[in-house]
Amino acid sequence: MDNYPVETGRVVISKSGRDKGRPFLVVELLEEPYVLIADGALRRLKQPKKKKLKHLELTGTVLEGIRDKLEQGTKVFDAELRSALKNTMQAKEE
Repeated sequence: MDNYPVETGRVVISKSGRDKGRPFLVVELLEEPYVLIADGALRRLKQPKKKKLKHLELTGTVLEGIRDKLEQGTKVFDAELRSALKNTMQAKEE
């Protein structure tokens, strides 16, 4: 596993399945080894995907604004999540 802790708000990359290579955000920690992930497009926050940690590559990026909203129970919009993930991935490519 990667050297980053698994936490709500962490950006991850799918390593397997039909969503391979796509960035997602950890929206909830479940019982080991599962987490719920969403990207606001393929997987919306209303229906996050349950995925095993071994099928995810953890990145060093945590979207703190979205993490704080999720932890406080404040509504996070799918468009907000899509935009944050897009900006994060573009910044990594540069």
